[in-house]
Order: sequence, then C-alpha cells, then structure tokens
Amino acid sequence: MFLNSLYTVRSIDQEEGVIMAEIRLDASHPIYRGHFPGMPVTPGVIQLEIVKEIMQQHLGRKLRLKNMRTCKFLQILNPEETPVVNIGIKFTDGEFLEVMSSGSFKETVYFKAQSSYA
Repeated sequence: MFLNSLYTVRSIDQEEGVIMAEIRLDASHPIYRGHFPGMPVTPGVIQLEIVKEIMQQHLGRKLRLKNMRTCKFLQILNPEETPVVNIGIKFTDGEFLEVMSSGSFKETVYFKAQSSYA
C-alpha cells in the first residue's frame, strides 16, 4: 500500500527468522500534508503498516493483524529530520506469525512492537 510511494526499501538482509531493512521515507508524500503541516510526523499506524508490508513481501502472502501485545512509540519520526530508518523484524512462523519489530536510526529507537499475524 505504501511501498514505493511513502517509502522505498534501500536494502534488505534476510536470514532465518530475521529481516533487517533500510527504508527511505518520502517527506513529500501527501500523508504528511495533514500529519502535520510544517512539522511532518510519520503516524504510528503507518510505521506498523511498513513492518507488515515488509513481512508480506518476504513471505509472499497477505497478513492480517491478529493481536498487538505491546507497542511503544518512543520518538517522533519526522521524515525531514530522519529520512532513513532501519526496520528490524524477528519472527516465528507457526499457527500464527509471531513478530517482534522495531524502527530505529543510529542510537534512536522510534518504535518497538510485539504482534501476531494470521
């Protein structure tokens, strides 16, 4: 939904149960006109959608959020100040896809989440 419009994947490293992606946010995307003019902020729900989209691309199937155990937004993600974000994902694929994810750049962590997908 947002891949190649709101963000692009600059690099991706994958191994068993782990995905590390470097993305670049597009500060000119229309979503930032309303959130917020003059001080763009990447909405938390969009940050979580980016994780889901990266997982869907990796697994080659559609996912639906089943459960969000924990979710913490620790810093404001302004695409003008921080256009590059590292998305870290650890997952276990069983009856449900159990995911631990985070978004960070250098020492700053923007979000952390633990969720399940069907």
